[in-house]
Amino acid sequence: MAVVTAVLGDITEQHVDAIVNAANNAMRGGGGVDGAIHRAGGPAILDDCIARFPYGLATGDAGWTTAGVLPATWVVHTVGPDHRSGERDRSLLESCYRRSLSVADELGVRSIAFPLVSAGVYGWPLDDAIAVAVETIEAAETRVDEARLVTRDPGTFERIRAALAERG
Repeated sequence: MAVVTAVLGDITEQHVDAIVNAANNAMRGGGGVDGAIHRAGGPAILDDCIARFPYGLATGDAGWTTAGVLPATWVVHTVGPDHRSGERDRSLLESCYRRSLSVADELGVRSIAFPLVSAGVYGWPLDDAIAVAVETIEAAETRVDEARLVTRDPGTFERIRAALAERG
């Protein structure tokens, strides 16, 4: 079982085995966390996305690429549901975390950093996005020891910390 912690910072600067990218279905880069990871990691990430995911990736699924020049070794890409456009099936969001941890296990990852999948431009309600992340990661049978929930926003960081504290 992974120990979940809250981190106030930049996911692209995390010194972990893998970082998770909140990607879009096309797997060709985008805005938000996706764009930041592609910019910071360099062109090797996009090249690997094109090679590994020629037809993209389904919502709720996950796959991996190199991390390029990031401090992490791997990027685990997952496609969250777009709440703003009507994708509101909570099980798809839960699947993002489960599948990401499954991919991490395949890679031998012991430490991983997640953003709050779908909580940005995809508009998933923040408190539920936090609850899904914490509950799903804590319940997962995984060999990952450490799972960080990383945000750049101090208010969101405090909400993640509060959710973790409530769970004991």
